[in-house]
Amino acid sequence: VVDSDDWLDEEAYPKVLDTLRGFAEGEPVDPLVCNYIYDKVGAKHKKVMEYRGVLPEGKPFTWAEAGHFRKGQYILMHSVIYRTALLNKCGLNLPKHTFYVDELYVYQPLPMVKKMYYMDENLYHYFIGREDQSVQENVMIRRIDQALLVTRMLVTEVDLSKVTNKRKQAYMRRYLEIVTTVSSILLLKSGTAENKQKKDELWKFIREENPYVYKKLRHGLMGHVLHLPGKGGRRIALAGYKATRKIYGFN
Repeated sequence: VVDSDDWLDEEAYPKVLDTLRGFAEGEPVDPLVCNYIYDKVGAKHKKVMEYRGVLPEGKPFTWAEAGHFRKGQYILMHSVIYRTALLNKCGLNLPKHTFYVDELYVYQPLPMVKKMYYMDENLYHYFIGREDQSVQENVMIRRIDQALLVTRMLVTEVDLSKVTNKRKQAYMRRYLEIVTTVSSILLLKSGTAENKQKKDELWKFIREENPYVYKKLRHGLMGHVLHLPGKGGRRIALAGYKATRKIYGFN
């Protein structure tokens, strides 16, 4: 489903369709990955999220052949096309009437992914910066319970300790870290005691549900920053988030 303000590149789209038809008639791959563009309101230069030098191009490959993803470089719904049979096999069941389920859509099938294919084509234009958009901070804070539901499902639907490929596990851990960090930061940024409690409850949930994941997240850099005590700790966490957002240009 394409958002009314997003669009598919008219030159890249037929190339991707031809490639998908080829896999349908021959040996299939689990996902096909393309680039996408952050088309941000007011930005003179559009940020292209591409995977050159990380994913081998023009041939099927496994996670063992993938390189190291840079900070801020993730496979999102805008860049991945999953094989339908894989989605059915992994038991993907997205909660209804809920925003932010794209995170679950991308994350849950990953443990079952074996063969991938990367096309260096800018397929999807992701238009961001509208005031009413679901990923705007003020909107996300209003819908924080939906974001927390998805974050909890990321923890419960996949047991990272059972993902045996080290590169895949490391990537999935970083993905889970950024989602958990964003939810935690928004709860802190709201400034209410209720949302501060929700942040603490989220981390308690992770600790009780999966101690392995909790240890990995809590003892990382962002885990330490998010748990700095008092108003000074909150200011440091928000300042770090603001700097990261400016560097990587995400919404």
